[in-house]
Amino acid sequence: MIKREIDSKLVQQLKDKMKEGLLPQWVITDPDIYELERERIFGKTWQFLCHETELKEAGSFVTRWMVNDPVLIVKDRKEKIKAYLNSCTHRGTQLCTADRGKKKTFTCPYHGWSYNLDGELVGIVAGNKVYGEEMCKDEWGLREIPQVASYRGMVFGCLDPHAEPLKDYLGDMKWYFDLMLGRSDDGMEVIGLPQRWIAKANWKSTAENFAADPYHVQTTHRSTVEMGISPEDPLYAGYGHQVVMDNAHGINVITSKTGRSRAKYQGMPESMWPMFERNLSSEQRDILERVTVFVGGVYPNLSFVSPIHGTEGHLHNYLNFRVWRPLGPDKVEVWCWFLIDKNAPKEYKDNAYKGYLGSFGPTGTLEQDDTETWARIVEVSGATMMRNKELNYNNVSNYLMGFSNVEVDHTFTGPGVAYPTTYCDAISRRMHEHWLDLLAKPSRVEEASR
Repeated sequence: MIKREIDSKLVQQLKDKMKEGLLPQWVITDPDIYELERERIFGKTWQFLCHETELKEAGSFVTRWMVNDPVLIVKDRKEKIKAYLNSCTHRGTQLCTADRGKKKTFTCPYHGWSYNLDGELVGIVAGNKVYGEEMCKDEWGLREIPQVASYRGMVFGCLDPHAEPLKDYLGDMKWYFDLMLGRSDDGMEVIGLPQRWIAKANWKSTAENFAADPYHVQTTHRSTVEMGISPEDPLYAGYGHQVVMDNAHGINVITSKTGRSRAKYQGMPESMWPMFERNLSSEQRDILERVTVFVGGVYPNLSFVSPIHGTEGHLHNYLNFRVWRPLGPDKVEVWCWFLIDKNAPKEYKDNAYKGYLGSFGPTGTLEQDDTETWARIVEVSGATMMRNKELNYNNVSNYLMGFSNVEVDHTFTGPGVAYPTTYCDAISRRMHEHWLDLLAKPSRVEEASR
């Protein structure tokens, strides 16, 4: 059915369903759709790679993935961050298998070819004796990732050399990143290694869960209510605003029933407040004063949450980044970073990290709840009725929350299209609409052949 191009009739069927607030469930884990996603979505959009504080000095490196593309990210001798395909140009062997470290050169374990921090081929075993004088090393350097750029310490890569610049791609989301990552004089830092684990899930479900779905909190995370960690009010995660942005980015600014947070500036130490007030605009300060939780995402697969969470009755604020790396239509590798203000007191950082592990680490109370739910979505996706592509059955997912009864709030002071509740499917609908737009967009090869 779907090879290199999605059928135009099917595209129209999907668009018609989405206009009604419905998403055919078979598209979640369809293998043909997944192959097209790898090419048309992950091959064309910007993806988060690392944070600059993970590369502390010249020679520092980390290894990451852009779906199936292995990436080696280094800080060169001039302390510029560069990213290469983590593959030896001799036989294609994965060059570096360490998660992180510090090196001057990278040597392939297969035949010993070596590369410096600028990606240049600098060493060949037996050199001229096996290749002769004709071998031009300049032609065999590491392949650079076509585009690499950073914003507020976040390093992104893009496999499409023709894609729009990162700042344009992020658009209005920059304003919110300025608020979360730029509130302190020295910005944020990553503490510890990014944790990784594999979940039985589809990347669209996991990305939507964080970027667009506070509605699940009261039910999925009911145990935290029963333990007294979360409020009993079934609407508590719905107070605030859901904000939709271009390129299907979105953020939920969760406050409270009163519109105010019980902890000013998310409970950060009062000694840091003057710094926030100096670095943020009046509109950003107003939102930060009132917010309890920021949770959202940069399309396609970067999510973030900045909560007030903790253990043993002590609440702390931090920023959690996560990337949903697809390993197939029904499997993701979760990458999870802990970030906090560099200027925060050490004791506060340590306690916030404990709170993060207890909530959003792989064994955290919230993480186990979500993982179980994602697996259940995958498990039923192979059902005969679920996979009927003619839409004879009512095999669609409901994205009707707020569809006709929630109007845009023009008084919201931040950029983007804001709705006066986070119990709303506005971001979800935009994510899936953008997903289809990207899938249906012909490649340059297809355009040239028409």
